[in-house]
Amino acid sequence: MMTHIERLQSSLSEDTCALIDSEVNRRYFTGMKSSAGTLLVFKEKAYFIIDFRYIEKARKTVSGCEVILQGRLHTQLSELIKRHDVKSVMIDSSVCTVEQLGVLKEKLGTEIVSDSTLSKLISDLRIVKSQEELDKMIKAQRIAEEGLSHMFEFVRPGRTEKEIQLELDYYMLSHGAEALSFDTIALSGANTSLPHGVPSDKRVEQGDFVLLDFGAVVDGWHSDMTRTFCVGEPGDEMKQVYEIVLQAQLAGIAAVRAGISGKELDAVARKIITDNGYGRCFGHSLGHGVGMEIHESPYASPSVSDIINEGAVVTVEPGIYLEGKFGVRIEDFVIVTKDGCINMTEAPKELICL
Repeated sequence: MMTHIERLQSSLSEDTCALIDSEVNRRYFTGMKSSAGTLLVFKEKAYFIIDFRYIEKARKTVSGCEVILQGRLHTQLSELIKRHDVKSVMIDSSVCTVEQLGVLKEKLGTEIVSDSTLSKLISDLRIVKSQEELDKMIKAQRIAEEGLSHMFEFVRPGRTEKEIQLELDYYMLSHGAEALSFDTIALSGANTSLPHGVPSDKRVEQGDFVLLDFGAVVDGWHSDMTRTFCVGEPGDEMKQVYEIVLQAQLAGIAAVRAGISGKELDAVARKIITDNGYGRCFGHSLGHGVGMEIHESPYASPSVSDIINEGAVVTVEPGIYLEGKFGVRIEDFVIVTKDGCINMTEAPKELICL
């Protein structure tokens, strides 16, 4: 199986090279986590230039490219560019700042390709996950699901949203997570109507919905899930809204397959919510890709016509949010297959009442 660097090299021409210095993409191609470093990839060879803080680790862990101790970085880059006699250097325009672009143009003395060519190439590579990468995401998901089971024991009236967030975070980090996928969302009662609300000192009350949106990271690969449950007995409208969201989510998952567009997938779930009179209460897209970042391609959105390919990972997370009252979101993430999908999420989805 080709490595990530080899896959990139197979897409390069003889007269250009790729300059990669974002933290996520460095890790994707080298397998090493670091806050610094520059990867320079030519058709026939790759170089990883890293400073003294990380050089020992890089020499032990990075394969597929020559590891070089960083000195005068731009001089080193220029020398390698001249050695390989390429005519241009492609940069990742999605992360390169205007200031950085100006420095590269001044220091490297060669054509800088600053359009979206390299960004699109890297994105396309990252969309399709290998089985090893999927296994890491599944491991991260199992840690998150264990955390959810723990929260069913922890959450009760009187707990604050911040206490719930901290307990869930601690559980995941103490049970194998390298990091959190993002800042955990833990909301209760009327605050659940805020799709991306921030945990507060509000205390859980009897009859409240509690919404948890969270994930774990294993070896750089993320998981993502949302569950909404009730502390006590929910009201009739709460039960009704929950059932609509659940039906929309199940329909969305059933519609996932290679070849469907982002807008087509979004429309399947959105129609159910709209037909039940809550269309204006579902204001975000249905889903997004997950991998080494929590939000990456592909996207399931009303504005996205791009086709979703086999091997991608995408979330399915419809929601209904009633301002000042409550909100419901249910989220799984799935592996896209030729004829459907494989759901990596095993947590229950029926309405749980603690």
